[in-house]
Amino acid sequence: MSGELEIERKYLLHDLPSDLDTDNGKNIQQGYLCLEEGRHVRVRTKGSKFFLTVKIGEGIVRTEYEVEISKQQFDALWPATEGRRLEKVRYIYPLDQYEMEIDVYAGELAPLVVAEVEFPSLKASEQFVAPAFVSEEVSGNPLFSNIRLALEGLKDFVK
Repeated sequence: MSGELEIERKYLLHDLPSDLDTDNGKNIQQGYLCLEEGRHVRVRTKGSKFFLTVKIGEGIVRTEYEVEISKQQFDALWPATEGRRLEKVRYIYPLDQYEMEIDVYAGELAPLVVAEVEFPSLKASEQFVAPAFVSEEVSGNPLFSNIRLALEGLKDFVK
């Protein structure tokens, strides 16, 4: 299993795009097994599929290792994520040359809506102009990392 370089920017949305296909969202549950600075391990359901993911690095450029696992493997690991979980619905929104993953958080994290765009290069990420429905970029803001959200919720976020 080799890691893939992930170059990703994250944004808060003030509105969902008016033409978003909300009939095709995928429910996601994710929980963290291991957390240390610059490295974490999570399990995730995405629709009817299950994944184990390791992310290494911080900021917009990281290395990601992801493998699909069985439901039985997921079910065996899920209890170890107690107290480090989140739920969201993910929508894919096509942009000119990229896809934006729009996450609508559920439970205590509602009404948070965050979008991520992955890029083939750092240069491409620097040239990207966010659409008008984006309120601000939060790529480097630790308040909006999924780990922090899973551990602490929205305590520093004004709803």
